[in-house]
Amino acid sequence: MLKKISVACGLAVLAAMMMSCEQRKSSALRIAMIPKGSTHEFWISVHSGAQRAATELGVELDWKGPMKENDRAQQIALVEQFVTDNVNAIALAPLDDAALVKPVQEAGVKKIPVVIFDSALQGQVGKDFVSFVATDNQQGGRLGGQTLIKLLGGRGKVVLLRYSEGSASTMAREDGFLQIMDSTPGITVISKNRYAGVTSDEAYKSSTNLIDVLKQADGIFCPNESSTVGMILALRDAGLNGKVKLVGFDTSPTLVDYLRKGDVDALVAQNPVKIGYEAVKAATAAARGQSVSPRIDTGVRIITKTDLDDPQVKALLGI
Repeated sequence: MLKKISVACGLAVLAAMMMSCEQRKSSALRIAMIPKGSTHEFWISVHSGAQRAATELGVELDWKGPMKENDRAQQIALVEQFVTDNVNAIALAPLDDAALVKPVQEAGVKKIPVVIFDSALQGQVGKDFVSFVATDNQQGGRLGGQTLIKLLGGRGKVVLLRYSEGSASTMAREDGFLQIMDSTPGITVISKNRYAGVTSDEAYKSSTNLIDVLKQADGIFCPNESSTVGMILALRDAGLNGKVKLVGFDTSPTLVDYLRKGDVDALVAQNPVKIGYEAVKAATAAARGQSVSPRIDTGVRIITKTDLDDPQVKALLGI
């Protein structure tokens, strides 16, 4: 008889524990996170940091982004869907700094706080969204420009391969780069209005179409991972790799390998893991009614081949 009572009590306790677990799971805050895309290594790193923060904070992370980084309609639809689902907060990396303003404002009407990460929005912080978590992209562009000038000894012809219209993060990098070029008397920018497109394949084609100009260039700047990879492949095909100084942006394993091999001279490094981590942390705080800093700078620095043995750089790159 006592054995039966003991078993029954044990089952009751187990059932209560399971119910408690389910209640905690169902009551967990749901944070929706919408990147620009899902194919670049950069977003994989952002996702890693975001998931780490979600686990630490005990929230549910719903990560979903467009397949391609030019599908504004799909990203808008994702924001609208998460608003309809009544998530507790949204973290968004806008594909277009203007087109995503209205969907973000609609989230605000439903009292769903929005954190903008990686790329800026033409809204008002504190009104349309609660915080902007990102690299200082204009400073990143300036660092890229200063590094290229140093590599060229202060003189030469330079090419800027832009990324995609409407992408605030890369536009800021391009602007920062051109500020430095325009303030350097010995530098002539011979091309600054060509766009790479949103994939490495598109960037390769754009760079190949620009090859006659690249043959005249002494230095090149590319503002993101895919544009840098596409440019490297085009320079290789033309036999120009290592002959033209190249500064790229981002630090995917592929780009770090190219840096080791000398196909790119320097990389402007963000901290994508930190971007993801801080974005989820800010979104969670906003959902809990806590105060959030309106601007969270996640850092930027230059990395060259000689830096790859530095412990801090290894930690940043995850190598």
